[in-house]
Amino acid sequence: MSERDARDKKDGRMRAFAGNTFDDYYDHDLRDHPLPGRLLIGAIVRILWVVTKLLWPWRIERAERLLDDARGRVVIMNHESMLDPVVVVVTMWLAHVPVRIVYKSEFDKLLPATWLFSRAGGFPVERGTADMKVVRRARAMLSRGECVLIYPEGTRVRDDAEQQSHGGYAIMAQLAKAPVQPVAIVGARRLRFRRPVYVRVGDPIEWSDLPAGKRKEQLAEMERVGMERVYELRDSLREEHPGVE
Repeated sequence: MSERDARDKKDGRMRAFAGNTFDDYYDHDLRDHPLPGRLLIGAIVRILWVVTKLLWPWRIERAERLLDDARGRVVIMNHESMLDPVVVVVTMWLAHVPVRIVYKSEFDKLLPATWLFSRAGGFPVERGTADMKVVRRARAMLSRGECVLIYPEGTRVRDDAEQQSHGGYAIMAQLAKAPVQPVAIVGARRLRFRRPVYVRVGDPIEWSDLPAGKRKEQLAEMERVGMERVYELRDSLREEHPGVE
């Protein structure tokens, strides 16, 4: 490590081309990431916007609910395909809303994937474990005004059955005193050329909206209400767009 790298490391600053670990990308504000990396991700985001819009015309209804709130929020969503995170992240990135996405740690077996995800704001979680390091990391992100996108179902849903959801998102939100915002997508389960995909954003769920009670009781209520709102949005989209799977 050069003398300049060591000095920047001591000051907590990230270097543009060397000296940064993946943890540095996870633990620094997205807006403090080195400029070259942000420019690269910005270019990829714009390419993804064009390509996905051409292949599977998608639109986000009530997007202002997602984009006009400056607070850090936990954004939860049903999971149908790999298009889901692209739609949300691209939309928020282009609106200059800092957003992180939780991804499964299995992707870290591929170093290029980890390199790209870390610079795009992603951070890994080991599924099936009580990963408190991830919870604390997410709390720090939310506290500095970043949004965290997470899929409580944990995997892509292949049928209409509601899957067992994981409540880690509620713990993250509770520790950071951050609202939970439901989002739903339909039409992405079986992607077909030029078939539309619809996304709808719900109002943030505030902790003050929940019945007063002990911490664990409020946590359980947020877990229940959060996914209930997601499925309500999903079902309303299906009713308004018959034939969309």
